[in-house]
Amino acid sequence: MFGGLGDRLRGSLESLAKKVFLGDADVKEFLKELQRALIQSDVEIKLVFELTERIKNKSKKEKIPAGMNLREHLIKLVYDELVILLGEKGHKISINKKPFVIMLTGLFGSGKTTTTGKLGLFFKKKGYSVLVAETDTWRPAAYEQLKQLSERINVKFYGEKGEKNAGKIAQNAVKEFDKYDIVIVDTAGRDALDKELAKELKTIRDKINPDEVLLVVSGDIGQQAGQQAQEFKNIAGATGIIITKLDSSSKGGGAISACSKTGTFVKFTGTGEKVDELEEFEPERFVSRLLGMGDIKTLLEKAKEAVDEKKAAEIQDKMFSGKLTFIDLYEQIEAMGKMGPFSKVISMIPGASKIPKEMLGESEEMIGKIKIILNSMTKEELENPKVLNASRVSRIAKGSGVKEEEVRDVVKRYNQMQKMMKQFKGGNMKRLMKQFKMQ
Repeated sequence: MFGGLGDRLRGSLESLAKKVFLGDADVKEFLKELQRALIQSDVEIKLVFELTERIKNKSKKEKIPAGMNLREHLIKLVYDELVILLGEKGHKISINKKPFVIMLTGLFGSGKTTTTGKLGLFFKKKGYSVLVAETDTWRPAAYEQLKQLSERINVKFYGEKGEKNAGKIAQNAVKEFDKYDIVIVDTAGRDALDKELAKELKTIRDKINPDEVLLVVSGDIGQQAGQQAQEFKNIAGATGIIITKLDSSSKGGGAISACSKTGTFVKFTGTGEKVDELEEFEPERFVSRLLGMGDIKTLLEKAKEAVDEKKAAEIQDKMFSGKLTFIDLYEQIEAMGKMGPFSKVISMIPGASKIPKEMLGESEEMIGKIKIILNSMTKEELENPKVLNASRVSRIAKGSGVKEEEVRDVVKRYNQMQKMMKQFKGGNMKRLMKQFKMQ
């Protein structure tokens, strides 16, 4: 996240944690490291110094809460101040009428059209009926791109191929609005916010009467996001921001803090290229993940989306009775894949930031290899792994392009899991803990 900001912040906190005793000099050095980390992420220098000054003053003046030491108090102050810097409690969209109309604006290259599709899927998952409409008459591929996206996510699409008058498209699209809970309207962009674009945006806004006007900004532009936010707020009445490309941007901290400074807060962030990689922006969650504290709430939400609850209950029963098959294991791997890349899922677990990146890469590779091995098995082998003899293992290895030892290792892990789950079921926890201690 933020191309290293999280690593730098966690490094600062870890160096703090290694010190046995903390004096004024240690606190001063820690605050300098914090300043460097934020400035390198393109957060405005004035904001950085204001933030660290508040932390310094509070660490001196505030009484350390019961049960905390100075080190823990400092970490809590850093967390609180970063949350304030990025918008405090967050500013979610509240759907309070039907149809609820959202207009997306932004410059070329910010990812508006892709974000229109992502937003459509986000609201569809929440049970709303969604229409996405294309009014971009400047970029020839915009119509086809959004049309194809809408088909992929199974939401309705409105557009007029070949029509050059964006205001006319918007006016005609309005006739369809009442059929849907939520309408998302994509608009054209330019290299800069000129008079022509400003006029077009005002025309579309007047035609569709949006409830929200969201500015789509690329996270890699850093502090310039604040200027864009202010300009679009003045011209188009921007009510919120969607920041894209946060997964690879080293300037994301600058973008978010700059937008917060203008009073136009971030409402969504794009965390990857896939159509489901869009999240509501919640500063508390965001900072928790940034500092390596995890984000269990998001993890549980993603798991709920990916896994059928009835199926999950069935698999749990099978696990504890020792009847879990390779088919069940395959389904769990598929469900986990829907939650996103393994490294992103793991990052939501508290303390996981300490796991070496190389190890995460190896784990992701191992999961992929297990899936290939299972794909090379017959239905009989998947349902009853006990039938796997030497000749079957040899055939599976050849079919999946791996070594026989790797197939046997998957079977071994499966058998160990079955045995462990039976022990959980039996309640023999002392024996189980003893085994873990020996390993």
